[in-house]
Amino acid sequence: MSRSEWQKSTFSGASNECVEVRVVDGTVELRESDAGDIVVRTTPPKFAKFLQGIKAGEFDHLTT
Repeated sequence: MSRSEWQKSTFSGASNECVEVRVVDGTVELRESDAGDIVVRTTPPKFAKFLQGIKAGEFDHLTT
């Protein structure tokens, strides 16, 4: 099994309240730093589409 290390945004600094991401056998895995036992898995194309939506502000209404 090919695993990469968990990565988080450099904008997070030393905070443990961020989303971490890694790739395992071609699958993208996401988790929250403070809830590391819950892992969401998706495909690279779906993850790319999700990131595009974030950058476009598609989910901004969920932060209020």
